[in-house]
Amino acid sequence: MKVPLLDLQAQFADLEDELTSAVTQVLRSTWYINGPEVVGLEKEVAEYCGANHGIGVSSGTDALLVALMALDIKEGDEVLTTPYSFFATMGVILRLGARPVFADIDPVSYNIDPQKMRQALEADKDKKIKAIIPVHLYGQCADMAEILKIAAEYKLPVIEDAAQAIGAEYPFVDGDEVKWQRAGSMGAAGCFSFFPSKNLGGIGDGGMVTCQDEELAKKIELLRNHGAHPKYYHSMVGGNFRLDAIQAAALRVKLRYLDSWHKGRKANGELYNRLFAESGLIESGKVVPPAAVYKGVAGEENSASHIYNQYIIRVTDRDGLRDWLLKNEIGCEIYYPVPMHKQECLGSDADNWSMPEAEKAAAETLALPVYPELTDEMQTYVVENIKKYYQ
Repeated sequence: MKVPLLDLQAQFADLEDELTSAVTQVLRSTWYINGPEVVGLEKEVAEYCGANHGIGVSSGTDALLVALMALDIKEGDEVLTTPYSFFATMGVILRLGARPVFADIDPVSYNIDPQKMRQALEADKDKKIKAIIPVHLYGQCADMAEILKIAAEYKLPVIEDAAQAIGAEYPFVDGDEVKWQRAGSMGAAGCFSFFPSKNLGGIGDGGMVTCQDEELAKKIELLRNHGAHPKYYHSMVGGNFRLDAIQAAALRVKLRYLDSWHKGRKANGELYNRLFAESGLIESGKVVPPAAVYKGVAGEENSASHIYNQYIIRVTDRDGLRDWLLKNEIGCEIYYPVPMHKQECLGSDADNWSMPEAEKAAAETLALPVYPELTDEMQTYVVENIKKYYQ
């Protein structure tokens, strides 16, 4: 049996007529950049996330970049973030001439550890840190209550890197009350990617910035189009970060199905958990499944607390298992083999950081297929092959 890591053909088969119709309408309109499809998507995504504003941009990377630009991050500044994420989170900091500062991750959620954040801020005697970027990794929010509390103490804006977490929810607990908020609605800005492999993926590159503040939204909107308003009049230097209308049209079709896809991914995650438990792999310590860490006041789990952009297991002999699975035509991937604080592009600065939890996760974790169209038979085959490897 072949089990791909992701099967976009299966998704397309269900949506072909709707996507073809939506794209054809854009082609007939000849309005290919910004325009009514982009405006419609911006409104729908902002509403979905619980934000006042949405600004469509050209990629998730550009969403992060333009958010930092709008907050006036510049050369000589520092930005506090996680060492364990896709490179774009750090790359945008470096592109602005700023310096990344790292706080290690929590070993269970793989998200930035707020107490390690506090230690990094306490060590910042010259107050060079000007912003914080937590990443909602693998489809589960970082600990935003603690992060926002610490950020407020230091009067720092928080940019949510929600590229993998559209629709994921986080609980703010107040006594007997709990308020679940969606990724992208909690910080100064939320940054999303619509890369095809995401839970909400386009048919090319695309991204979105969400925010609550109207003035910040206006500035981001200005910056995404070379800082021009009106046309040819530039009050600031921006970039070409515009979203194509074809991407917006396709994403508007897919957005209607997003919650059902989340449910499918969650069901697949739960089935993996049960199969691993029944196999004895968890009890033996060979496999540690992912954990949905957030509960409500009565201990109940919100169905959207983890949307499983990836299903990540921590295993012994990770590289050997990966090779075994690929040999048996089971798709898998290592996210991420080199933590950001060890990337060559940092030069000598890479020698300054010791992030043991991030380094351990980079050496021990593996992503398994979890897309909604995955069948029970496929998942059983995956777990059976993992058990065979460790026998």
